[in-house]
Amino acid sequence: MTDAAENTHTVTVIGLGEMGHALAGAFLDGGHPTTVWNRTAGKAGDLAARGARSAPDVREAVAAGRLVVVSVKGNDTVQRLLEPAAGTLGGRTVLNLTDGTSAEVRAVADWVTAQGAEYLHGQIMTIAPGIGHADSVVFYGGSEPAYDRHRTTLRLLGGRGRLVAADPGVPVLYGMAVHGTMWGTLNGFLHAAALLASEGIEAERFLDGAGASVSALLSFLPSIAAEVDRGEHAAPYGALRHHLPSVEDLVRESRARGVDAELPGFTRDLVAAAIEGGYADDSYSRLVDHFGKP
Repeated sequence: MTDAAENTHTVTVIGLGEMGHALAGAFLDGGHPTTVWNRTAGKAGDLAARGARSAPDVREAVAAGRLVVVSVKGNDTVQRLLEPAAGTLGGRTVLNLTDGTSAEVRAVADWVTAQGAEYLHGQIMTIAPGIGHADSVVFYGGSEPAYDRHRTTLRLLGGRGRLVAADPGVPVLYGMAVHGTMWGTLNGFLHAAALLASEGIEAERFLDGAGASVSALLSFLPSIAAEVDRGEHAAPYGALRHHLPSVEDLVRESRARGVDAELPGFTRDLVAAAIEGGYADDSYSRLVDHFGKP
């Protein structure tokens, strides 16, 4: 199918919160006839002024779009909202952009496909103002034919969107992995900022001098990922036994300055336990064993 032919596809957006508004706006800007519906009436005024059609109920909204995009709070809400329109889902593609767990997403996928529709889950990795940006990332999972059919339309949401798996639950895990890495990094930096502040050193001044070293830390992720995937953690340098004295110093320094030591203390305990378990000469990637335990 050509891009020109795809631009005639009709799109329905269900859920007009902050993200839903941005999604509908992106489809309108891309030239797609767009129908919108929200449980609370009155949220479609600005979109209607831009050319969107406001459906009176969810059944009519679903019937209007070949691509039905859902962005609400909670996957239990997704199925509950779509149930009145179950009879009209057949032959359509449902793109669920609602946050939740992988199990919840798979349950919605099973129900949607049982109604005769194709299913995609999308995990949006940007805030609403980032929708439509060339560098914005959306992880997709589910029906590959549906993804290929709507690829050009989906590009309107983020230029770096990609199908990562046929399993619709996988994009959820991708998103959680990115967020988990982000939160771990941010927490580590904010602890560092508190430690520096206790000496009167501004965080920006620190980054002026140490920014290159901090940025270089991310360059280690591919090698750590390879060690985790292979299950091989022996290290010729930078082994866990070399980490322990440094993290113990960080714990002691934090306590001496009245800075909360729980975060570095957790790291020290992980490293110490691995060393006691016989892994002193392994790399930091060995700690994946701790996180992989039930």
